[in-house]
Amino acid sequence: MANDVHPAESKLARRITDWLEPKNWIIAVTLLVGWHTAQWNGMAWGVVGALFAAVIPITFIKYGIRKGYWGDRHVGAKPARLVVMAVILLSVATGIALMIAAGAPHTVIALIVSMLVTLAILTGITVAWKISVHQAVSAGACAMLIQTYGVWMAVGFLLVVVVGWSRVELRDHTRNQVIAGTILGTIVAATVFHLAR
Repeated sequence: MANDVHPAESKLARRITDWLEPKNWIIAVTLLVGWHTAQWNGMAWGVVGALFAAVIPITFIKYGIRKGYWGDRHVGAKPARLVVMAVILLSVATGIALMIAAGAPHTVIALIVSMLVTLAILTGITVAWKISVHQAVSAGACAMLIQTYGVWMAVGFLLVVVVGWSRVELRDHTRNQVIAGTILGTIVAATVFHLAR
């Protein structure tokens, strides 16, 4: 969003951060894994997963912006960030429970479980240190797409690198926070998705 750009910051970095934010990665990976799992039926379940993991969370974040609880959709301040992460954890856990009860494909459930575990670990770390959620989500999405579609999906990590650059360029994160988010997202998402499928 143009009005998020401060005079001293890079417009390109801001656009990358906004376009490749976690919500968009989550929507993309849930639909792609859903399609690979069961075509249109799988995509429909992917939409359900995206509803609880992306749409409800971003709706809550936008509500907080309107009320003045936090400044933008990236929620930089730690106290507000922890509140948002707790709400997202609740939303994702609710989605998983409903999907299990309704008989969603196991692979799609495994995908959302991977997101829940990754977010839970990120929340614990955020209590002490501002690890990059952008990086963890984007890297985790790429790792799960590689497991689903094959190694050619590793090309997605080029976008992960670009996102990391934008987070450092905007001074929203340090280089170490970006690297840590990338490593954590890749390892946790890939491991949990592999074990849960």
